[in-house]
Amino acid sequence: MRVLLVNKFHYLKGGSEKYYFELGKLLKEHGHEVAYFSMKNEKNINTGDKEYFVEELDLNTGSKLKALDVIYSKENKKKMKEALEDFKPDIVHINNFQRQLSASIIDAIKEKNIPIVFTAHDVQAICPAITMIDNNKEICEKCIGGKYSNCIRKKCNKGSTLKSIIGALEGYYYRNKKIYTKKIDKIITPTSFYKNKLIQDGIDEKRIVDIHNFINTEDYQVELEDDEYALYLGRLSKEKGILNLIQAIKNIENGILYIAGDGPEKENIEKFIKDNKLEGRIKLLGFLNKEQVTDTIRKSKFVVVPSIWYENCPYSILETLTIGKPVIGSNIAGIAELVKDNKTGLLFKYNSIEDLSKKMNVLFNDDNKLAMKLGRSAKENAIKEFNRENYYHKIIKIYESLINKE
Repeated sequence: MRVLLVNKFHYLKGGSEKYYFELGKLLKEHGHEVAYFSMKNEKNINTGDKEYFVEELDLNTGSKLKALDVIYSKENKKKMKEALEDFKPDIVHINNFQRQLSASIIDAIKEKNIPIVFTAHDVQAICPAITMIDNNKEICEKCIGGKYSNCIRKKCNKGSTLKSIIGALEGYYYRNKKIYTKKIDKIITPTSFYKNKLIQDGIDEKRIVDIHNFINTEDYQVELEDDEYALYLGRLSKEKGILNLIQAIKNIENGILYIAGDGPEKENIEKFIKDNKLEGRIKLLGFLNKEQVTDTIRKSKFVVVPSIWYENCPYSILETLTIGKPVIGSNIAGIAELVKDNKTGLLFKYNSIEDLSKKMNVLFNDDNKLAMKLGRSAKENAIKEFNRENYYHKIIKIYESLINKE
C-alpha cells in the first residue's frame, strides 16, 4: 500500500508531528510505501522517503494575499496534484493541514478519487481559535454548529480582530464546502471526547472513529527511581493549569515540584516562586529533549497534568503511564479517558486548586505504597492500550475499508 502522509510542519513541533513521523515509521515496518507532504522549513527532518513541500506560510504577516491563501491556496493545490501524480498513493492520511496548507489540497485529492483519512489532533473543525478557549483562556463552546461570529466578537484568536476574522471566514468556508462532513472520508479522533464534540458540531457519527494515539512502548522500559518530586511537562501557559499547580504545591508542606517546559507564564511563575520563598521547592528545568524527559519521569514520584482546557491525547500522559509512574490529572476531556482514577493515577476536580492539593498530598505522604501500586497498573494498562501493533491493525483496517469502498 502507498500512503501519503500530510502535516503542515515537517519537524517535531508538537503531538501532531510526533504522530505523523511515528505513523510513517510504523507503516514502513509493515512493508508499506510512505511519502510526506508538508511546508518548507530549515528545521525539516529528512526521512529518506519521498517528500513534497510547499512554500512556507507565515501567519504573522497578516497580508491580504496570505489571508486568502489561508482559506484556499491555488499554489498548494497545484503542488498536491504534482505529488499525487508522482507518488500515486492508494490513500492520503492528513493530520494538521488547516491554514498553512489550506482546504485546496483536499480538492486536489478528491479530484483524483483517492480516499482521505484525517486525524483530528485538535478541535479546529469546530473552533476558529483551534483550542475552544477564548481570549481569556476560558473554555468556550459558542462556535459549535458554525456560529463563528462569536470568535470575532470575543477576539478569540490570539486577541486579534484580523486573525479572528480570518479564522471565522475559514470556518464558514470549510462548513459550506462540506470539508469535514463529506470530502474527508474518515475522521480519527484520539479520544472519544473529541469524537463527541465533532458529532455535537454536526458531523455524522459514522464518519468518525476514536482511537487513542500510540507510542513505542519498548522505548520506555526503564529502571524506576523515586526522588520524591512531582513533575509537570509541557507549555507554561494558563490553559495548561500551570498557575493552579504552583498554587497547589504551595499548600503542601515540603512538596517538591519540577517544571519542564517554557511558555508565556514563565515570568509569572518565577515571580510567584520568589514572592513565596519557594526556591527550594519549585525547580524550573526549561526545555528537555526526549532522553531527558524519560529520565526525569522515571525519577519522579508522579506526573501532574492540571489542564483547564479540553486536552486531547497528550503524549506526556502516554509516556508517563508506559514508564510506570502514576498521573494526577484534571477530570476533563481526554485526560479523564487516559487516566483511570485510583487505578493508573488520580483525577481531581476540574479547576480546583484545593482538590489538586489534596490528591497530590495523598501521593506525597503514602510512603510510596499507593504510588508504586498505581504505577505498576499504569504500565500494564499502557502496554496493552497504547502499543504500536494494536494501532497498526486498527489503522490498516480503516485504510483497507476505504480503498475497497466497504
